[in-house]
Amino acid sequence: MKKDEVAMIGFEIVAYSGDARSKLLTLLKETKLGNFTEVQPTIDIVDDLLKKAHESQTKMLATEAGGEEVELGFIFVHGQDHLMTTLLLRDVVMDMIELYQRTNV
Repeated sequence: MKKDEVAMIGFEIVAYSGDARSKLLTLLKETKLGNFTEVQPTIDIVDDLLKKAHESQTKMLATEAGGEEVELGFIFVHGQDHLMTTLLLRDVVMDMIELYQRTNV
């Protein structure tokens, strides 16, 4: 797989995980204000975005696992960074939302 193909996969991962990250941070602000109505619908959207990012990542991993040479570049590494930090952010935001819900009862 050529570097430009890998870069496109990196851009996909950045786009999907970046959208998920933005939605998580907006959701956190809303729940901090006591608005819990959008928690599940937003988490469903976030999970779908993260699934798409993971599917993009898996395409490249499967190619390399199949024996094809893969030329990595910084864009793909940046995408990986975005995905991993957004996955962690999702976990942290979910815990914080749970805490906000407990204190708002």
